[in-house]
Amino acid sequence: MDNTTRSKLSRNAIIQAALTIIGRDGPRRLTLDAIAREAGVSKGGLMHQFRSKEAVLKAMLEYQAEYYDTFSQHYMTKAGATSPEANLSTQIAVAREAVTTQKSVAFAMLGAISEEPGLLSMFKEIDAKKIEAIKTEAVDPDLATLRWYAARGMLLSALLGQCSLSDDDRQRLFERLLDSQQWPVHGKT
Repeated sequence: MDNTTRSKLSRNAIIQAALTIIGRDGPRRLTLDAIAREAGVSKGGLMHQFRSKEAVLKAMLEYQAEYYDTFSQHYMTKAGATSPEANLSTQIAVAREAVTTQKSVAFAMLGAISEEPGLLSMFKEIDAKKIEAIKTEAVDPDLATLRWYAARGMLLSALLGQCSLSDDDRQRLFERLLDSQQWPVHGKT
């Protein structure tokens, strides 16, 4: 195995170890020693890949962003032909996906933000572009924005353990948010 491949495998093992620790033990237990132990690498090997805990957190956020970017591209390809608001539908589906699967990835985002709140800024610009795309395609930009924020609210409340909805109720509401036929259209203002 060449060095590049070995390095990539080590890097991925370290990210997965960090995700495992956050999912199992919570973000406060995420230390460089714990990550090295979980990944089965020496602390020196960890430090070779990531110079600091912040670098690991940033890599976890990038991993999370890549996962959901790939998911959204696949969903957009499928929804684009059938949905009048493909960008909105895609972003609602991404929120639903984050609630129902890959919880450790979503927890990584919360864990990283709780440890380094400044890392959240990397998503502000991305979200602004998403909102702009949603508003541009929508007949009623305000309603589309409300639907997007409703989906985000269900996602965040579930991740924070504050959602009183059952999984079935939450899924039903995500389906309702996705169903453009259930939302009256008033036109752009």
